[in-house]
Amino acid sequence: MALRIVASRPDPAIVTLPWSTPLEEWPDDVVVPLARGLSRHVVRIVRLGDRIYAVKETQEPIAFREYRTLRDLQRLGVPAVVPQAVVTGREDEQGNELPSALLTEHLRFSLPYRSLFEHGLTADDLPRIIDALVVLLVRLHLTDFYWGDVSLSNVLFRRDAGGFAAYLVDAETGELRASISDRMRAYDLEVAAENVYAEILDLEASGALPADFPVEGVVAQLRDRYEALWDELTAETRFPVGEMWQIERRIERLNDLGFDVEELDIVTDYDGDTVMLRPRVVELGHHQRTLRGLTGIQAEDEQARRMLNDIAAYTASRDLGGLSREVVAQRWLKEIYEPIVAMIPETARGKLEPAEIFHEILVHRWYLSERAGHSVKLLDAARDYMDSVLLSRPDEALATPADAGV
Repeated sequence: MALRIVASRPDPAIVTLPWSTPLEEWPDDVVVPLARGLSRHVVRIVRLGDRIYAVKETQEPIAFREYRTLRDLQRLGVPAVVPQAVVTGREDEQGNELPSALLTEHLRFSLPYRSLFEHGLTADDLPRIIDALVVLLVRLHLTDFYWGDVSLSNVLFRRDAGGFAAYLVDAETGELRASISDRMRAYDLEVAAENVYAEILDLEASGALPADFPVEGVVAQLRDRYEALWDELTAETRFPVGEMWQIERRIERLNDLGFDVEELDIVTDYDGDTVMLRPRVVELGHHQRTLRGLTGIQAEDEQARRMLNDIAAYTASRDLGGLSREVVAQRWLKEIYEPIVAMIPETARGKLEPAEIFHEILVHRWYLSERAGHSVKLLDAARDYMDSVLLSRPDEALATPADAGV
């Protein structure tokens, strides 16, 4: 049987992988010892030149279905791993058929939830992980995506200004539909509650959480947070026709949550006395898009919010209010952000993303200023952070040859 590779971003090196060997037997010179989440399939992380991929063995129809689903999610801007290729027609040296394989790009600076606890997380951090899962689930439902297997194990997490951003890593059971019913949303939420409950018990058994951890409370938070966020993003609002300012207030409230409103449904009643307002299309990434437009920096949404706030503080402290926001942002980029990123030691480039390091420096500066009793300069805080905090952190990204300078 001839080997067949279907790829969205062709990488000729994929052909050189040992496809005639079962994935679980791939040699150490190919496999990267990187943290992986639990999976019902054999999964390996591999390096090809300066690229890193996750390879999963599965059945051919399932591989192609997941590949296409992930491509659709990518086009919709939903946070998920990027599909690279499907490999079929595999045979071992004796001519026995081997499973097909799905390749996805490795998501840098991401970790499975279990690994996060090996990197210093405590029980107090778990609600923020659950919250990231909820935001991802809501975003998927807003795009009419039915997941079918919601769990912490099917997600990778990236740090986001002290919180986390969740990325879908397993879309095997998912399906993009013309519309998603309330019943299907409720089923996804029920599956999420059951799986998360079991995963928290597993963390508890491993010693990552205290034996008396309030599991039921966290699961209740998952349900409550989902319902509250879904209602805020989709519920209709009624108000007198003379209070049209409520439209702007609703939009601002959604912006504060990090969502942009791309379409509104505004209807007046028969007498024209009451207005009904319902957001029809909402998309997370308000702060990301604003920061990227001003500075070109790619960051998670909460990281972007922190940087936008720092740009605002920079504007006020230097009395630059008379300049356009774009001009001020470029000055901030040259005078503040870029010098701080340049201070990151080469040996610490794999610790955290630059945007997360910048956030932590802002927090570190606050602590130093409180302890000193006066405002500490940001660059001084940055130097102290690099020496006393960053260098002692574990790496959360696997360095590529380009990162390592080889």
